[in-house]
Amino acid sequence: MGGFFGVASKNDCVSDLFFGVDYHSHLGTKRGGMAVCGKKGFDRAIHNIENSPFRTKFENDINAMEGRMGIGCISDNEPQPLLFRSHLGSFAIATVGRINNAEELAALAMKDKSAYFSEMSGGIINATELVASLINRMDTPAEGIAYASEMIEGSMSILLLSHDALYAARDRLGRTPVTIGGKDGAFCASLECFSYINLGYADYKELGPGEIVKITPDGCETVRPAGGEMKICSFLWVYYGYPSSTYEGVNVEEMRYRCGSALAARDKAQSGVVADTVAGIPDSGTAHAIGYATASGAPFSRPFIKYTPTWQRSFTTQSRVQREATAKMKLLSIEKLIKDKRVLLVEDSIVRGTQLREPASYLFQSGANEVHIRVSCPPILYNCPFLHFTRSTPETDLVTRRIIAGREGPSATESLNAYADPDSRQYCDMIECIRNELRVSSLKFQRLEDMTAAIGLPPCKLCTYCWNKRG
Repeated sequence: MGGFFGVASKNDCVSDLFFGVDYHSHLGTKRGGMAVCGKKGFDRAIHNIENSPFRTKFENDINAMEGRMGIGCISDNEPQPLLFRSHLGSFAIATVGRINNAEELAALAMKDKSAYFSEMSGGIINATELVASLINRMDTPAEGIAYASEMIEGSMSILLLSHDALYAARDRLGRTPVTIGGKDGAFCASLECFSYINLGYADYKELGPGEIVKITPDGCETVRPAGGEMKICSFLWVYYGYPSSTYEGVNVEEMRYRCGSALAARDKAQSGVVADTVAGIPDSGTAHAIGYATASGAPFSRPFIKYTPTWQRSFTTQSRVQREATAKMKLLSIEKLIKDKRVLLVEDSIVRGTQLREPASYLFQSGANEVHIRVSCPPILYNCPFLHFTRSTPETDLVTRRIIAGREGPSATESLNAYADPDSRQYCDMIECIRNELRVSSLKFQRLEDMTAAIGLPPCKLCTYCWNKRG
């Protein structure tokens, strides 16, 4: 998905920028970058972070950088921040999101025969470069950002750094968060609000959907008010968000406790399994499991420990073989917590259905009598068209769609509504097929209404496209 961080300070901002961007490393997959504006103008560094953490790649750069304003990002695709010189002056820009009408917008820009774009691998256009071209069509940065937000189909949050100000914009429907922090002599803009707490900033304001602010060391001014409609991504709470993150007043860790509690309540109401121990698949499944264990009365344990010094989140690895290897190698089992026990595992989500096979197999090999899996969100039926979650997975690779296609053949897409209904026969048959593939004792998914209730926001404000195509 990616994340960004920006600072406008009366003093040198490089240290704050470095640590603020680093705190977004859980969101990105490929590249990290920083750009600062100082006495000598703009300076920038971009590095590949696929095989090494952001912090280690930029430790040398920060010693050479200086400036009182800067932006940085963790990117899951294109290299950024980018630097431009235009009629708006020189500026740096970083984005988080996805453009679904990129070719159409590029064609529009090239109508005057003077615009051109560099190509990335595969012939695609750098989305951040395309956003900059849209901004350049207007007379001011604020007008340009507003224009870009209206033209883009998909989702795009933006940080733009000029010589005298930092502009921060939340995407038009607020699918991703943007929060402003403040301290004496400085303000910052961040996707993750926890990223600035250890730097001495306090919460100043959370931008509303489509809101644009102009930030200087002296203050934060709204230059475009928030819109009335919001569709924030539900997966921020289920999976993507860090436990200390809070979006729209709802903390990630607390939501996951409630989510696990809802799973336990459904099991109890349906005379579900009695577990000797409850465990989460590290890391994001752990809080859901604590919620389940607390509500069910079964003790929580950690029969799996993730080897954190080297292994990244497995979703960041692009190839199927690498993903499965990562999922296997990063988990270490503790046999004494498993042998002769009925183990209930809680996972945040199942996408392809391949990564849970190893943990379940480990448990049985280590002597577990039963292995039960509970999933904290409903079965994923659709790829996300707004952010980059599941972007490397064709819908035919989703475990649900693969099973549905095998059962329904050419009419598979016509049957999706039935398979999304947890009270339907088709849904129950699909879950049973997944259970057989995982070779576990039982498998249940969270109901959508329980998941949204655990978040606590009105359902109309949540994007649930991955489960019911409503976004």
